[in-house]
Amino acid sequence: MKLRSGTGQTASINEMEMYYEIHGTDEPLLLLHGGGGVGANWQLIFKETPEGYQLIVPDLRGHGRSTNPSMAFTFRQSALDVFALLDHLGIERCKAIGISMGAKTLLHMATQQPARIEAMVLVSATPYFPAQARAIMSQLSPDKHTDAEWRQMREWHKHGDEQIRALWRMGHEFKDSFTDMNFTPPYLSTITARTLVVHGDRDPLYPVHLALEMYDSIPRSYLWIIPNGGHGPIFGDMAESFVKTALAFLRDEWAKR
Repeated sequence: MKLRSGTGQTASINEMEMYYEIHGTDEPLLLLHGGGGVGANWQLIFKETPEGYQLIVPDLRGHGRSTNPSMAFTFRQSALDVFALLDHLGIERCKAIGISMGAKTLLHMATQQPARIEAMVLVSATPYFPAQARAIMSQLSPDKHTDAEWRQMREWHKHGDEQIRALWRMGHEFKDSFTDMNFTPPYLSTITARTLVVHGDRDPLYPVHLALEMYDSIPRSYLWIIPNGGHGPIFGDMAESFVKTALAFLRDEWAKR
């Protein structure tokens, strides 16, 4: 099918409806949002479509305008969903940026079908869930959110309050997941994509040594530790620097210096 720029569309894939937007007409650049968020969150980072790229921006399974009839979520399945979207669009190979949930989805993509990811930027990723993340997950509950949080979630997620409750339950249930995110160094070593690992040194979920573990294990990897950065440290004042650095990496300009 022909890609149409600047349109929101829905693809029927893997027994779900996946919403996605396309901006631009050049080289495909996949943007994968974080858990509980939506594709539109990338507008806080990319104020305009980068020159030379076509942004492919989906809402992941059960998020935003995308459905999730199974009511289950795994990062492994999320990767299969995104591959199905790329197949639907006729995109064989692409570059990608993912944050948190999106970055974990990319780890699965880069190991399931390595040749399809040319280069990727992993923001606030982890090879597995450490104890401190599980402790935080155990405290998550649909009953512990403020009116302001409900208003924000209703603005992003378009399938009603049960969809929002399901997303909050999803975060809570990750505390008991041990097989979905379980990337050993030998498994990470199978990744062929050039990889930039971006991590805040004050991430409350994933301590910085996990970023070092990915950097040590992924063959063609680079590491950017953001001082005083928390989880998802690329928003706000960091957005402009992140865009400049990430695009330079994806264009392989570092190797040309």
